[in-house]
Amino acid sequence: MAKKPVVLQPGDVLRDLLDEYQINPTKLAEDIQMSVSAIRQIVSNKAKISLHIAKRLSKYFGTTVEYWIDLQNTLDLVRLENDQELAEIVKQIPRAKKPTPKTAANKPVAKRVSSRTAVVEKVTEKPVRKPRSRKGKDSDLQDDASTDDGF
Repeated sequence: MAKKPVVLQPGDVLRDLLDEYQINPTKLAEDIQMSVSAIRQIVSNKAKISLHIAKRLSKYFGTTVEYWIDLQNTLDLVRLENDQELAEIVKQIPRAKKPTPKTAANKPVAKRVSSRTAVVEKVTEKPVRKPRSRKGKDSDLQDDASTDDGF
């Protein structure tokens, strides 16, 4: 049987760093402007590392924000994979299917009228564009030519 990889919990890593630097949770909490209770919750693996906490810890210990977030995400993914109830739900979820271009051309398309309503219109053929009228410089030249006295 293959051994499962050991997943480091962010609280255990933080506890090891506190021991290595000989810092207690109260000192850390003061230095990074958090409550002592929040630090103790993390150290006891009862609270997660948020982005805000990761930013503070990375500054304090000279690591990166990604280091702390990766620790938390890895732990969360392992817990997710071991969630049997979720696994049963996921088995029942069907895969989304894109319509084929052949059948999509004759289906109604929703057009957004406002942020709260939609109107369904049947897609048929492209509307015919009317040619633009030639106003502007060309028509100004014709007007000038008709009033020209020949001088």
